[in-house]
Amino acid sequence: MSGIVLSSSVRQNLLSLQSTADLLATTQNRLSTGKSVNSALDNPTNFFTAQSLDNRASDINNLLDGIANGVQVLQAANTGITSLQKLIDSAKSIANQALQTTVGYSSKSNVSTTIAGATASDLRGTTTYASSTASSNVLYSGAAGGTTAAASTTKLGGVSGVLTGAVTQDNAGTPANISGTTLIYGASGALTTQATTKFADGDTFSVNGKTVTVKAATAPTAASLIGGTTGVLGNVVTDTSGNSTVYLNATTTVGDFVNAFDLASGTQTATITSTAGTAAFAQTAGQTASSITGGQISLQSTTGADLVLTGKADALKALGLTASVGSGTATVQANRTTGTGTLSSLLQTNSTLNVNGHVISFKDGNAPAAANVPAGSGVAGNLVTDGSGNSTVYLGGATAADLLKAIDLATGVQSASNASGTATVTTTTGQIASSINSSGQLKISTGVNADLAITGTGNALSAFGLAGNTGTASAFTAARSAGTGGINGKSLTFSSFNGGTAVNVTFGDGTNGTVKTLDQLNTQLQANNLSATIDANGLLTISSTNDYASSTLGSAAAGGAIGGTLTSSLTFSTASSPVADNVAQTTRANLVSQYNNILNQIDTTSQDSSFNGVNLLNGDQLKLVFDETGKSNLNITGVTYNSKGLGLASLTSGVDFIDNSATNKVLSNLNAASSTLRSEASSLGSNLSVVQVRQDFNKSLINVLQTGSSNLTLADTNTEAANSQALSTRQSIAVSALSLANQSQQSVLQLLR
Repeated sequence: MSGIVLSSSVRQNLLSLQSTADLLATTQNRLSTGKSVNSALDNPTNFFTAQSLDNRASDINNLLDGIANGVQVLQAANTGITSLQKLIDSAKSIANQALQTTVGYSSKSNVSTTIAGATASDLRGTTTYASSTASSNVLYSGAAGGTTAAASTTKLGGVSGVLTGAVTQDNAGTPANISGTTLIYGASGALTTQATTKFADGDTFSVNGKTVTVKAATAPTAASLIGGTTGVLGNVVTDTSGNSTVYLNATTTVGDFVNAFDLASGTQTATITSTAGTAAFAQTAGQTASSITGGQISLQSTTGADLVLTGKADALKALGLTASVGSGTATVQANRTTGTGTLSSLLQTNSTLNVNGHVISFKDGNAPAAANVPAGSGVAGNLVTDGSGNSTVYLGGATAADLLKAIDLATGVQSASNASGTATVTTTTGQIASSINSSGQLKISTGVNADLAITGTGNALSAFGLAGNTGTASAFTAARSAGTGGINGKSLTFSSFNGGTAVNVTFGDGTNGTVKTLDQLNTQLQANNLSATIDANGLLTISSTNDYASSTLGSAAAGGAIGGTLTSSLTFSTASSPVADNVAQTTRANLVSQYNNILNQIDTTSQDSSFNGVNLLNGDQLKLVFDETGKSNLNITGVTYNSKGLGLASLTSGVDFIDNSATNKVLSNLNAASSTLRSEASSLGSNLSVVQVRQDFNKSLINVLQTGSSNLTLADTNTEAANSQALSTRQSIAVSALSLANQSQQSVLQLLR
């Protein structure tokens, strides 16, 4: 072609067309491929970088299939675990049916003994007691100094009090001339004429609750009182209770009133002869009669009660007993005192002691004669007892010994046999009578019939040192000592029975850890798998619980050997062997068969929980690779969750489910298997979560890589389309320019034609 000569303009146009055609071809190639870089020639850096990204995306994409299969393997294992859990629950239901079925034994192993008098509320039974001794506070006598200890002979009453009146005058005005024979009123030998108006018909005097009545009349004759309950002496008519009537007339003397006052206070005693209607007055034994000496009246109290005399003031003044005047009443008093032979605290008359429900009353005066005591009662010294523990102590001569005797009669330490009004008191066999020691303390025997409980009225508790250290206690109590017999204080032991807690029971009142009731006993036996019952005859039976109905008490295998001090006083039967209930055991054997069928299902389910040949419940392993280098991976080690792998073994009829203990062992294994499945389900869930996260991550990473590659190679179609249009236009223009450039040559051609 070198022989062809083209003009410069033509050549320039040809070059332009060639360049445009090249650019147009490149633009059309980009539009057709969608890429701006189609080969290394286009952009080596971008081409090879994009190719590297595409290759990595392709490698990761190839891993997604394996990851997806791994997800299905995990889901298959999880499905298997769910099914296994349901089978475990079915097995639990069968075991619970066994627990709810009648216990497999008609009788369980037990030991028994009979406790006389024992009941469910008090297992101790009939207990005998020994008497104990309770001490009062120290009692002192009334001797000077206040430190002399009281003794058994110390009197309970006091020293008689004396009320000495003023010197009175007779009508002659002689102050000291009156005596017991002095008339109350008259011309001579009488009290001062003023006394005439001081005593009147209907006047009354009250002496310690007894009544002395004045009646203006001639005293009745003795004959008129025959067969009655009163008798007459002088101008006084009296009964045997201390109530009197003084007949006021010309012969009534001061002595009549003094005698009447003494009869009321008890310092004198009237003996009535009903067949004669007469009365005889005599000084009461141990008391001092009132007297008139030197014109003065000296009224005496008894040793058992203060003297309290109330009457018309003018009348008492006429007798020289008060300075009060008028027709109103006045009260004069003679108080007892203490002395060497009495207690330092005076006992108030009519005080009482209540000893174990029996009443001891303290009365003024002396004990009545045997002929005068109530029917069925008897007198013994200074007390009267009804033979049932109730007594009346008479303070006229009563001593500390009488007090102790009365207490012993109430507690049963002593007993009284009454006959013809006389009580014969004897100490109960085996008992020791109460006493007072050299220190002045009452040593009171409680007796064996009941614990000692003493309350009182008046000042009896404090006077006898029974009101406590402060002197304000309202009761005095003391407990008996538990004697032989019964099981109080005895212990009962059982060694550990079937792994339970060994028992050491002490029988008592239910406090401080001791056992009294059947409920308390069962509370302590429960921890050692034992229970107790008692029947109406006091038969105490201790047997195994339903959980261990197949075990024998005291056997080498089960334990539960019996011992303690109780076994030395009571004989326990030899432990019996349990007796099987055939019907119940047949039912339990059927449940064993059902349970074993469930285990077979567990085995087959675990074997079937596979995907694509991988079974994580049958010991297989799963390895998942997450990146193209193989450095990021997850190894999941499978487990063997057939029945053996879950710790479950086939049951044997006659051995398993035979009692609640055997059943509970199976339930315990099932619960452990259930926990194992839950733990593995949690582990699988965690692994599945990891795999799914990596699966999603890889998908996203592939998209990132592919996007990056595209960003390096993809063309901008809008730009390339514009370029194509521009190049087409340029090409058209170049063709036109080439045509113009060739026109000169065409002109020459025309010339040649």
